[in-house]
Amino acid sequence: MKYIDFDTWERKEHYQFFSNVDYPQFNICMNLDITNLLSFVKGKEISFYYGMIYASTVVMNEFEDFRCKIRDGKIILHDVLKPSFTDISPEDNLFKIVTLDIEDDIITFSNNAKKRSEEQKEYFPKTNEVRDDLIYYSCIPWISFTHISNEIIMNKEDSIPKISWGKYFKDGDKVLLSYSIQVNHMLLDGVHVGKFIERLQDFINSI
Repeated sequence: MKYIDFDTWERKEHYQFFSNVDYPQFNICMNLDITNLLSFVKGKEISFYYGMIYASTVVMNEFEDFRCKIRDGKIILHDVLKPSFTDISPEDNLFKIVTLDIEDDIITFSNNAKKRSEEQKEYFPKTNEVRDDLIYYSCIPWISFTHISNEIIMNKEDSIPKISWGKYFKDGDKVLLSYSIQVNHMLLDGVHVGKFIERLQDFINSI
């Protein structure tokens, strides 16, 4: 992690512009073609959910802009962001938040995520409350959607990306997934989200 010199930061004026709005978050929804990823995880007998978290995290970490965070009025740059995802406990149908490191390969990550989720008994670990080196993930596998909103924290410095997806569905020969990403406009614009989605689609296609 390192601090960015605000005075020489190329995004200084855009940051100041969006700091004047009450809620500088924006959310974009789209469909991803997950045909190849779905075939891959089925062949390897690993969770699609964990596989999608892995793909999204690896790709987001490729972009320095997404690793920038606002902390106490200063801009910091993390070396790596870690996935923090909801997972439902089959015993009570309540979700817990599971956080772990990203791995070098999708199979190792998926196995570690499954193990961590099964072993974790606490719903909301306190250690996550003071961290900003995270990407939040959630999934609504029962429905596909064209729009989704997240819970709101009225804190302009909230700069943890929030990614959600729904139920995948067939469209001709393809399998599509409704996918949503929410970010802080003080740090990121539509062009950044667009490049992330393009790269994510390429990553999924080549997995």
